[in-house]
Amino acid sequence: MATTKELGPAALRRTYEPDTLGFKTTDELDGHPDAVGQPRAVAAIEFATGIGRAEYNVFALGATGTGKHSLVENHLRKRAAERPAPPDVCYVHNFEQKDEPKILILPAGTGKAFSKEMTRLTGSLRSALRGAFESEEYQTRRQTIEDEFKERPRQELKEVEARAREEGLVLLRSPSGIAFAPTRDGEVMSGEEFQQLPPEEQEGIQRTVEAFQTEVQMALREMPSWDRDRQEKVRDLEKEVIGLAIEDLLGGVRNRYEEYEQVATYLDAVREDVVEHARDLVESEMPQPEGGPTPNQPPSTPISLRRYHVNLVVDNSKTENAPVIYEDNPSYDNLVGRIEHSARFGGMFTDFTHIKAGSLCHANGGYLMVDAQRLLQAPFAWETLKRALQSRRLQIESPAQAMNMMSAMSLLPQPLDLDVQVVLLGSPMIYYLLSQQDPDFDELFKVASDFAESMDATPENCDGYVRLLAMLAKKDELRPFDNTAMARLLEHSTRIAGDQDKLTARVGILHDVLREANYWAGQADSDVVSSNHVQQAIDAQIHRADRIREQSYEQIEHGTIMIDTDGRQVGQINGLAVIAFGNLAFGRPNRLTARVRVGKGDVVDIEREVELGGPLHSKGVLILGAYLGANYTDDKPLSLAASLVFEQSYSGVDGDSASAAESFALLSAISKVSLRQDLAVTGSMNQHGRIQPIGGVNEKIEGFFDVCKSSGLTGSQGVIIPATNVRHLMLRHDVADAVAAGQFHIYPIETVDEGIELLTGEDTGVRDETGKYPDGTFNRKVADRLAEMADKRRIFDSPGVSESLRSGSEGR
Repeated sequence: MATTKELGPAALRRTYEPDTLGFKTTDELDGHPDAVGQPRAVAAIEFATGIGRAEYNVFALGATGTGKHSLVENHLRKRAAERPAPPDVCYVHNFEQKDEPKILILPAGTGKAFSKEMTRLTGSLRSALRGAFESEEYQTRRQTIEDEFKERPRQELKEVEARAREEGLVLLRSPSGIAFAPTRDGEVMSGEEFQQLPPEEQEGIQRTVEAFQTEVQMALREMPSWDRDRQEKVRDLEKEVIGLAIEDLLGGVRNRYEEYEQVATYLDAVREDVVEHARDLVESEMPQPEGGPTPNQPPSTPISLRRYHVNLVVDNSKTENAPVIYEDNPSYDNLVGRIEHSARFGGMFTDFTHIKAGSLCHANGGYLMVDAQRLLQAPFAWETLKRALQSRRLQIESPAQAMNMMSAMSLLPQPLDLDVQVVLLGSPMIYYLLSQQDPDFDELFKVASDFAESMDATPENCDGYVRLLAMLAKKDELRPFDNTAMARLLEHSTRIAGDQDKLTARVGILHDVLREANYWAGQADSDVVSSNHVQQAIDAQIHRADRIREQSYEQIEHGTIMIDTDGRQVGQINGLAVIAFGNLAFGRPNRLTARVRVGKGDVVDIEREVELGGPLHSKGVLILGAYLGANYTDDKPLSLAASLVFEQSYSGVDGDSASAAESFALLSAISKVSLRQDLAVTGSMNQHGRIQPIGGVNEKIEGFFDVCKSSGLTGSQGVIIPATNVRHLMLRHDVADAVAAGQFHIYPIETVDEGIELLTGEDTGVRDETGKYPDGTFNRKVADRLAEMADKRRIFDSPGVSESLRSGSEGR
């Protein structure tokens, strides 16, 4: 009979000696640790930012609390410090197509200065125009033009009148128009006198009058063209005068920005527009009638000086290097930008001054960090980001415009050329889903920065880890932590990692403990945080979340949930499960029972039959059936009907960590050999009877320990675990102390036989060369019972017996 050695206290947890950390308190530590334990993730970020290719965007994947955000941001800022500040981005009015504002790209700081220049210019523009219109020179020259065109009709009529007089006619003006009448001796003939003239003379006078009437009518028809000529001369005069008036204003601005071709072109357009609309600009200053336009009068739309303003959408005047921006709310508008509207006369109005930049625009020339899950939850945001990265252009427009769902007129600003590298932050699940489901994803995000959840607990990593925690404490202005506190934090980190040779990379969890330990140190009026304060913080976190655990253990203590922690039973064993609620996970023992009878080799998983068992649990039961057949009845059919169940289980069961316990219960039921109830079991098994590792080993051991402690430790109680799980042990101090005192025991096993010997106290036995187990051994009892069942099954299936059973059944 092999003897399984129980584990000693030293194997139950890894400890870190405070004196080996090299300091008394964290006040002695300085320097900023660089990416502790994440060399793979750092290398990916450095590669992506160094290659300089547009499609090499990054997806930083890892669990929450692994420091993705801070590590990525720190490395991006280092790279950004090597790059210059990007240019300013301005939008200005498009004088040719007002619905398509133009973009001006100016060096950092120049856009702000230029915007102020144009604001000052427009502030002086109206008074300059008014002064030009009110100047004596303008008034004199305009009056000359007006007089010239007023005199022209009179001069034409004078010439006609003089020639008419020579023909014996006089020109008469009346309210009804201009007429010609014959004269005699300088006096206008009366009608009677005209009738007394010979007919030939009358006809001659009539023809002459008609000729002059026609000439006058033709002259009158020319008057509109004369007025157009007058207006054209006035406009030319105004352009000349206004051009001279604004030259002083624009000339200074032009000289200061003459090296920027975009600005020079824009200022030329401004000059032409001001000259063209000078009169409208002056008249637009006139106030609306009190109460606004009358109901039947449409509102006027005067030319506004706003058209000459500059909308500075990205101001990099205070930016020294390339920007690093984190967009915490990546909605469509926050990411792309938006075009705002204002209410005016009962309608909605917008122009280029209402254009607002999004984070893509602000990050242009640098780096943009975005939370992947929030991005995917925002309508239209993910598709828009992909489109912008693919085209390397950013079009600021409403979502309705982008999706062609809007027919009303709106602005369509000139697109911005993009030079931005995007880093998405998210979980591994999101990364792999996008990689599988979105064909564009791998092309746009070629670099995966994979953040590990744990790191090797090497001396170098431990030193960097402590320095990182010290830095976080100083950043939060916490009390100094002594070396005992840091040693306890390292132990807690190893516990979270679930491996004695690892530290968790989820530093966010340790950061919370830092803050809480500092609080408890303050409650104790201590100037330094020590290990007892850290332990108090850990205990307080557990206590706030363990109401359900306490209720579960109370049910066991009161007998509501039936668990035996001493004695022996046939076909009954204590299995161990882990229950997780939020951030708390705890172990709880479950009674597992097995019953057998003659059958057709079926091992019934009752949990599966009632749809409470998951696929992994069912897999473990099927493996158990295969193990039985191969290990005990390889020369005859397996002829039992067995049932397995977790007693008082009212929720789902999954995982194969109970398969070893199920095998022990079933073998006990077959052999009729009782099992110790003071031992609980966890572990999965394979078809060859090897015990395989499981998860949650610490919580499972501590759960059974707590149940045993509440009913009273007997000194014989303990837990059987897979030997491969020993490296994962980081048990609580009270459990380790109980083991050291001999009050609790932990046994690592590698095979089913080792577990049977611990639970039954009997030798399992090894097959001899004939394939039989030695007499009196446990395995011989199992084999003999299965052989007995096979014989009964053979007799039961014989023709005569079967016929008589059928006849008896028909008689009944």
